Amino acid sequence: MFAHVDVNSFYANCEKVFRPELKASPVIVLSNNDGCVIARSCEAKALGIKMGQPYFKLSGSYLKHYNIQVFSSNYALYGDLSQRVMDTIESIVPDIEIYSIDEAFCDIASFNQIMSFEALGQKIRNEVKQCTHLTVGVGIGQTKTLAKLANYAAKKWPKTGGVVDLSNRERQIKLMAITPIEEVWGIGRAISQQLKERNINTALDLANWSPIEAKQQFSVVLERTVRELNGESCLELESISEPRQQIVCSRSFGVKVTELETLSQAISNYTARAAEKLREDKQYCKHITVFIKTSPFTPNQVYYSHSSSEKISATSDTRKLLSVANRLLKRIWIDGKDYQKAGVILNDFCQVETDQYDLFSDPTSLVRNEKLLNTIDRINKTSSTKLFFASQGIKGQWQMKQAFLSPAYTTRFKDIPIAKLI
Repeated sequence: MFAHVDVNSFYANCEKVFRPELKASPVIVLSNNDGCVIARSCEAKALGIKMGQPYFKLSGSYLKHYNIQVFSSNYALYGDLSQRVMDTIESIVPDIEIYSIDEAFCDIASFNQIMSFEALGQKIRNEVKQCTHLTVGVGIGQTKTLAKLANYAAKKWPKTGGVVDLSNRERQIKLMAITPIEEVWGIGRAISQQLKERNINTALDLANWSPIEAKQQFSVVLERTVRELNGESCLELESISEPRQQIVCSRSFGVKVTELETLSQAISNYTARAAEKLREDKQYCKHITVFIKTSPFTPNQVYYSHSSSEKISATSDTRKLLSVANRLLKRIWIDGKDYQKAGVILNDFCQVETDQYDLFSDPTSLVRNEKLLNTIDRINKTSSTKLFFASQGIKGQWQMKQAFLSPAYTTRFKDIPIAKLI
């Protein structure tokens, strides 16, 4: 038996946790560079604001009239609150799979002797609310797909109290009959259109379809979905996440970059961040790619996009990666362009423990370098004063626009809210 726990309007509601005066206000969160809407509170959804809607199309008078609160993405805040939500769930149900920043699956089969599944769902919901001030929906079913379906119902109909137990087959059939096919987990827009052409319009239509035909006409993934809708568990809880196969660090710039030195600083920053992630995963990489591009919408300028890559000796040393990245950048740089985006991709990973030294390696030096870089990482994580390499620059003219960024309430000392007794 599985429970699916999902935070309601996660990014938007994270912004409300430390701003109680915004409890009933519509809130939207913008993408990197404040480009478009990537999260909406339920009040903003009710106003008809769409996901992906460009921010510049929301006029100032419209925002003011409806008192819409706008925030830039604050991933430090969202990441920390996500960890608190997951820790709270794990304190109640030990077998948990963190599926995304705001979702988790739990194995709750062993709880049937202790309390009802619905009572367990309410317990999770209440404790997450008490510990984080965030509201979650809880769906329960014999399979992950049914648990996701139950959570869809828990969020759609407030009368459910935010918890829906779908362990009863009659309830499953009743809900599936009124659930559009595109709301089933794993059914994207393209597949839903193809299924509708076969007169499969609801979750129940899909459940009644032959799994063999689903596999023949689509894929084994759809066959598995059909079986899961019928209570046959095909997806186990994955308590150990797979190591990353690739690390990408890229951003659009707040202002267009025209100088090689400025672009080099941006590439150095992305490389340093990617190397830090690599060390977090205890991996080395053997391949690095650098890419740059202009905007395809810039008038009177031919669109330019190019990348360059190189095979390297296995490493997670920021200094070595910076040297290669800047060499690659110079290969693809062209004067006279207004660059809008750049990035670094690391791949072809191997585990630190299993890597073999080459003939010219100095093991003592490698251990010393690793200690140095790990120390830098530790300082950067625990101190407000950051250590960085000279090639990363100081001014950061290429930085993203974050005009509406909220404080990092839980991860930066100077941003911790202060309470006053009156």
